[in-house]
Amino acid sequence: MRVIVAIIQPTKLSVVRDALRALEIDDITVCDAMGYGRQRGQIAIFRGNEYKVDLLRKVVIEVLVHEDQLEPVLDTIRQHALTGSTGQIGDGKVFVLPVAEVIDIATASGRYQPVDG
Repeated sequence: MRVIVAIIQPTKLSVVRDALRALEIDDITVCDAMGYGRQRGQIAIFRGNEYKVDLLRKVVIEVLVHEDQLEPVLDTIRQHALTGSTGQIGDGKVFVLPVAEVIDIATASGRYQPVDG
């Protein structure tokens, strides 16, 4: 099993979520995040005063998938998280991490090794 951590633009959350639902991926975790990267912040104007916003709002999506689901889910996230036809700096990043073990808190079934397939 793998966990996919995708950091995307907040405006793309509903599009990505709907696309994942179409792949029958219903269990996702979504968190708000603030980040600083190659965008180098933005200039904003509030009540006539100009100021620089260094940390920009992003959304983090975490999805646990089996190996056979990995590529379709990655392709879906890549395709639907783009802004514009070719994408732009600040569209986000996707990380893929192995899952060593899973503990189900609700059932208290203890630790078990994830089974791929």
